[in-house]
Amino acid sequence: MSVDVAQPPESVEAPTAWRRVRSWIANPWGRPRFLTVVTWLYIIWCIIPVLIAVQFGFNDGRSRTAWQGFSLRWYFDDPDLSVWNDPSLREALLQSVKLAVGTMLVATPLGVTLAIGLARWKGRAAKPANFLMLFPLITPEIVMGVSLFLVFIYFFQVVDLGTTAQLLGHITFTISYVVIVVRSRLFAIGPEYEEAAMDLGASPTQALRMILLPMLAPAIWASLAIAFAISIDDFVISYFLRGEASTETIPTRLYSGLRLAPSPALNALASLLLAFSMLAITSAALFLRRLRRREGRRGSAVEDLAHLDI
Repeated sequence: MSVDVAQPPESVEAPTAWRRVRSWIANPWGRPRFLTVVTWLYIIWCIIPVLIAVQFGFNDGRSRTAWQGFSLRWYFDDPDLSVWNDPSLREALLQSVKLAVGTMLVATPLGVTLAIGLARWKGRAAKPANFLMLFPLITPEIVMGVSLFLVFIYFFQVVDLGTTAQLLGHITFTISYVVIVVRSRLFAIGPEYEEAAMDLGASPTQALRMILLPMLAPAIWASLAIAFAISIDDFVISYFLRGEASTETIPTRLYSGLRLAPSPALNALASLLLAFSMLAITSAALFLRRLRRREGRRGSAVEDLAHLDI
């Protein structure tokens, strides 16, 4: 009678460190760790120079390379060289804000109107018109600036170079961005809601005012923020269309100041430019967040701003 003898279990070879690393890299279901690392490296690479520039705007001394203590000297305290007390810096700040607010208030309604018209336009000329609306986006900004300069110098001489010319140039360049954002929202909504409202007895004007425009509110607010940020940050068009010294904007004043004798006041001025841009984007994000809560939708308002189909 044969007796089975239990064999000892075979020893399992422990995976080496290289095998573990290779399986970790090759795992298709793992988290995208390398993409996360690359993303954070890119964000850090972009943010560090900005933080350094902002930091020296609060420097107590004149140095823009050595930290000498925290101070608001270059914002308010210095009686001659601070942003608030230097007339050229203060006028550049006010001019930039004035142009940005004007561009935002004019370009956004025009862009919304054009987006609705282009979305409803049917016919042979619709496609060329849609392409021409995108033309400012694919045109190099320096070409746009030179072209507008020649237009105001030789063909449209009733408008002098200065604030009015700069405002018209900013509006011309910004409308296309508004149209793209609003049209993306229009395509996401579709015509069904307006058609249903008109089937229930609403006129086309009532359907537009009571149905479509409220549904376009996220895109409109995002367009307001984008128009403000693009205008206040613009250099090329502002530079070509400037007139007297009072029409200098923050970017053009930074450019001229850095070529001469730069001081930390320019860092402070650049910090204010960044703050205004962030304020515009934050305001739009807060409004979209409030709108999401009112509609009972989940998600992040930042995600809405990151997508065109808002």
